[in-house]
Formats: sequence, C-alpha cells, structure tokens
Amino acid sequence: MFENLQDRLGSILNGLTGRGALSEADVSAALREVRRALLEADVALDVVRSFTDRVREKAVGAEILKSIKPGQMVVKIVHDELIEMLGGEGVGVDLHAAAPVVIMMVGLQGSGKTTTSAKIAHRLTTREKKKVLIASLDTRRPAAQEQLRQLGAQANIDTLPVISGQSPTDIAARAVQAAKLGGHDVVILDTAGRTHIDEPLMVEMADIKKRSNPHEILLVADSLTGQDAVNLARSFDERVGITGLVLTRMDGDGRGGAALSMRAVTGKPIKLIGVGEKMSELEEFHPRRIADRILGMGDIVSLVERAAENIDAEKAAAMAAKMAKGKFDLDDLADQLRQMQKMGGMGGIMGMMPGMAGMKDKMAAAGLDDKLFGRQIAIIQSMTKAERTNPDLLKHSRKKRIAAGSGTDAAAINKLLKMHRQMADMMKMMGGKGKGGMMKQMMGGLAGKMGLGGGMGGMGGGMPDLSNIDPRQLEALQKQAEAAGLGKPGGGMPGLGGMPGGLSGLGGAKLPGLGGGFPGLPGLPKKK
Repeated sequence: MFENLQDRLGSILNGLTGRGALSEADVSAALREVRRALLEADVALDVVRSFTDRVREKAVGAEILKSIKPGQMVVKIVHDELIEMLGGEGVGVDLHAAAPVVIMMVGLQGSGKTTTSAKIAHRLTTREKKKVLIASLDTRRPAAQEQLRQLGAQANIDTLPVISGQSPTDIAARAVQAAKLGGHDVVILDTAGRTHIDEPLMVEMADIKKRSNPHEILLVADSLTGQDAVNLARSFDERVGITGLVLTRMDGDGRGGAALSMRAVTGKPIKLIGVGEKMSELEEFHPRRIADRILGMGDIVSLVERAAENIDAEKAAAMAAKMAKGKFDLDDLADQLRQMQKMGGMGGIMGMMPGMAGMKDKMAAAGLDDKLFGRQIAIIQSMTKAERTNPDLLKHSRKKRIAAGSGTDAAAINKLLKMHRQMADMMKMMGGKGKGGMMKQMMGGLAGKMGLGGGMGGMGGGMPDLSNIDPRQLEALQKQAEAAGLGKPGGGMPGLGGMPGGLSGLGGAKLPGLGGGFPGLPGLPKKK
C-alpha cells in the first residue's frame, strides 16, 4: 500500500541524513519534496499543508543533540509527526459497555462492510472469546442477508434469522433483543450502503442508531478510494457520528492517501485494517508501526506477532527433536517453506524488517519471488516418500519424472537439492542446540534482539511466548529496539552485516541461500 510513498520519502530523507549540517534552505527544499510526495500519494491538501508546517516549525528551531546529526533529527521529526497524523497510539474496538455491546457498521456500497462485519465477529470470537451475533440490515441489495448468513456459517458465528418484509430499523431492534435473550456479548449490525451518499441513507442510519443505541459506529472505507474518502468520512461523521474507521484493501497497490487523510480530517481513530480476503486477515491499526514502515524502518513487533500466530508449536517441537538427532529431510524443508508462505512470503517478511525495503527490489531483479516457494514445494510433493526421506536416491531417471510431475526442469531440482544439502549441514551443526527450525530460529533471533527472552512452551528457546504479552508491552519493546539502533532508516539491524549482503546473525548461525543470508532461496548474487 505505502511502497511508492516509502520509496519517495526514503530517498528524500536519506539525502538529508548524509550531510553534516543543514541550512534552513536544505530543510525547505526537503519539505517541498515531502509535500509533493504526500500529494502524489493522494493525501488531502489541507492535511499536507498542516503536516509540513508543523515539521518546518520543529525542524528549523530544533535543538540538535551532540550525538545526532541534523539530518537524522529531521527524520525523527518527520517520523514523530507522521505518527501524530496517523493518530498517536493505536485504539482497538471498545467493548467496555453492558452486554450486548452493539457495533454498527456504516459505509458506501462495495466498501466491504459485510465481509468486514464477519471478520470482526471472527476476531472477537477467536481472540477475545466473545459470543457474537451478526445481523444484516441490508434489505435492498439482493442476497445481502444470505451472504452474511453464509459468512457466519463459514466462521461458525451466530447470524440473525431473516424475516422477509421487515424494515432495517425493525431488524436492528430484533437483533438487539435476540442478542439479550441468547446471552451474546456483542451484536454487529451490517447496515445497507449506497453507491454515493444520499439523504434517505443518512436518515435510515440515524433511525437505526436511535433504535439500537450502538456503543461503536465504525465507518468502513475502501483505502483505494483516494481523495473522495475524506468527504465520505466527514459526511458520515457529521450526520451519524462515527467512533472509528476500518480501512479495507490495505493489501492493494493504492497510494495510501486515504489512511493518512481520514484520521487527520475526522479526528477519529483508524481501529482496524483489512489486509487480505481471508477471515483472519484483519489487523489492528498501529500508527507507530505504519509510520515505521512508511519510513523504511521495518516493523519488528508485527513480524514477531505474526510468527507467534503462524508457527505451529507441535511441528516446531517435532522439528527440534529431529534436529537434535541431526536429521533434516525434504519434508522438513517443505514445512519450513510453508511457514514462510503463511507469514506473507519473502515480500511480507522483508517489508517488516528494518532497512530491508531495498532488498525486495534486488530479489525481484534476481528472479526470486514468492512463486519460487510454490515451485519448490511442488518439486518436493512430486517425489515419493522414500525420495523425500533419502534425497541420495535421486538419479537422472527419477529427476526426469519429478520434473514432469512438478512442471519444472532438472536444473530447478538440482538447485533445490543443493539448498537442502546446505541446510542439512547447518542443521547438523546446530543439532545439539535444538533450535526448532529456521523460521523459529530466525524469529527467535529477532525477538532476542528486542529483549524478548524465554522459550515457547518448552521448545528449547528462540521464539518467545507472545500469548501472555500485552500489546503495550510489545510497543515498549519496539521503542527499546529503536533506541538500540534497530529502527534507523538505512542503518539496518545490529549483527546483520549492513543488511544488503544477507541475514546472518539473526539466530546465531549463518543461513544458506541468499548469498549467505536468507534460508530457502538459492541463487541471489553475493555482494561484490
């Protein structure tokens, strides 16, 4: 979402940090470029103007600390103002009210209200252990109520039975009553949308609000909307009174202006963002983490959290036991590749690592994209059980059969086998340490650098148990990491060899693959 803005701001600010001293003219020239970059990203003009004015005011009169170069001070000021523009601290969905807590979803047609309603219900059910009822108030769009019923069945969430002929306000009152009788903690009302804002829509929203007395009114907006999103947010806030925003399609290739503008214009927090189509792909919005990503500082906290959610504890424990015996076969390699896919692939992982934004372009130029994982897994799946356990069986005739079965060629199979041999050798060296697999080791290294010690359920160290860690505690650790130099743009992370060369140092051992850096990806040229 923010890649274009990240590239533009990154190059502008890198030009400043390289200088020993900055004049007022230097700051003005840089801010002119920042202003242009924000406008090109579709940020509202008045938001851009107030942002650059605040940065200039602080940058020109800033006291430069002896240990910090003036350019780095400007980067810090831009970073702080970006966090402020995005809302300061992250705010979640507020459930502090008498049950059932009513959440009313509003927005235009096609913004993703119905899917987002189901995603929020799924999130509250799985994470907060709440009993949720969802009700569709959309009587105009054909099959809207049926769509919500199917999404509810898919996620195992209660939905309000449909009674034909009822008005949206009557359905809202019935949903609240049904939630009280059914002992539900939360009731989510999915209201009707329009292709544009009109008077009947606003009157209907006001009537529903009066009948259901919602505790939260969340405006669902498509983050690809651009400038129009600001007018949309302002209109709904004036007429209905929203308490927060949910931005959908944040995984798209839009320019990110809506996210930066809507919070500043309405003063209402962005509470959640949709980052994919799956039920689980809804995340809390953390202004500091988004600002870090925009300025190329990475997002270690989210990466560690994502690893905690996606790394299978049982599989990791079994892997640790095998590694203790010095065993690592092709089935184990396939499991490791699938774990990396679950975490968002190479692009997703790289985007969250400090100083790694430029690495993605190098990988793309070398032909290393996330499709490579799929091809490697396909090769392994085309082998027999005996071949996966003992790769030495793979002679010419067998490779020919596997190539035909996986749609690849002998060269790709040879590369995979070479990579497996490198990793198997590394695993043997680590055999006695029981590290639990490269993904766990890598994440454990990151967590260690942030001061997150301890093991995960007795898995032999490495990955921390994040289930009991408060998000605020994680944010504090992120700040500690920045103070330790983990979040400097272009500075990389300690122990990572200046970043572009590779990722050795994340967990102690040098991982094979990216020119002595990242596991599972052979063939990236080494730095000359």
